[in-house]
Amino acid sequence: MLTAMFLAGLILITVHSQETEETITYTQCTDGYEWDPVRQRCKDIDECEIVPDACKGGMKCVNHYGGYLCLPRTAQIIVNEREEAAAESTSGRNNVIRRTPADPQRAPPNPTHQIQCAAGYEQSDHNVCQDIDECATETHNCRADQVCVNLRGSFSCQCPPGYQKRGDQCVDIDECTLPPYCHHRCVNTPGSYYCQCNAGFQLASNNHTCVDINECDANNPCAQQCYNILGSFICQCNPGFELSSDRINCEDTDECRTSNYICQYQCVNEPGKFSCVCPEGYQVVGGRTCQDINECETTNECREDEICWNYHGGFRCYPKNPCQEPYILTSENRCVCPVSNAICRELPYSVVYKYMSIRSDRTVPSDIFQIQATTIYPNTINTFRIKSGNENGEFYLRQTSTVSAMLVLVKSLSGPREHIVDLEMLTVNSLNYRTSSVLRLTIIVGPYAF
Repeated sequence: MLTAMFLAGLILITVHSQETEETITYTQCTDGYEWDPVRQRCKDIDECEIVPDACKGGMKCVNHYGGYLCLPRTAQIIVNEREEAAAESTSGRNNVIRRTPADPQRAPPNPTHQIQCAAGYEQSDHNVCQDIDECATETHNCRADQVCVNLRGSFSCQCPPGYQKRGDQCVDIDECTLPPYCHHRCVNTPGSYYCQCNAGFQLASNNHTCVDINECDANNPCAQQCYNILGSFICQCNPGFELSSDRINCEDTDECRTSNYICQYQCVNEPGKFSCVCPEGYQVVGGRTCQDINECETTNECREDEICWNYHGGFRCYPKNPCQEPYILTSENRCVCPVSNAICRELPYSVVYKYMSIRSDRTVPSDIFQIQATTIYPNTINTFRIKSGNENGEFYLRQTSTVSAMLVLVKSLSGPREHIVDLEMLTVNSLNYRTSSVLRLTIIVGPYAF
């Protein structure tokens, strides 16, 4: 007759026979322990290895007799091996096998006799109760979005990492709502998250911190000069260039377009710079100003019987002897009509040739030339007038003293142009003696206002 009785976690099996009586008591291990068939005793279960995420909040898991502890990571653990052995030996109800003295070596009962195990356990080949791994045999009822974790005599349905249980469902944990894991931006994903950095930064090796990207070293995007700043960069151009609308490339600065006064005559734009040029007859001075070239000193092309007269922008060759009949040359540029010649009685006694040059578009009114008597006679009166060359009223002769007068430009003149103006001085004495002298002034107006 076979009798089975369950009492406080004990499985008691009593076997009776006609020849002898043998009582074998099989016990289950208490929670936190499992049967070791080799050592024939209960041994502690290491929950820190089999329970996923046993400890939260940065705590460390420490296995303990029949359970485990969650302790700070700085805690020190001292294990007493004697207590550990004692704990293992008393962790369950000891197997008790009573044999009759007549046969101490008698084998256990016929293995064909089945023992009864508690729910979650099954008989092993050694005729002991062992845990059923419901997760391995797929006899659990965990949902598809849950993870099965085997327990002693049972199982647990847990959520995978990155999920939390809400009711009987696993709901994604939004790590981005927790204390900041990411330096810049957090992107939640099902069961996890990842960090992103703002433009100009990149993730460090820890995948959380953002570090500045030195764009100038990594891949210089600027056409000319690059300056790295936190999270970005700035492009600058060399002198004579300016940033284009894309703030990266450089375009030539057209200095000639920015101002009409950058050069006195003409501005020529060049890549990254500009230059000033002057018209023929002028040379550049100081990079921007035009200065007249004195061709009479550099390239005198006049004949020997001519004199070279330089003016603004050019030169002219005039005869060394400008006198015309009946005048004769008495000194440089001075022609006199001899008194012995009857024709000279109706002509000015002397004609003096003078040359001058003025710039184009000169400001008016402007004093430009002074005429003065070279010989002063007593008891004489001198008067001055413009005898010819003022048909358009460009000039005015203002007498400044009894022996001098000033030629005034009253209308602006544009060149290139040549004006010949005869200025006459009439001399009269108390005996009605009358004579006159003419100063023939050749005015050359340059082509430009410089």
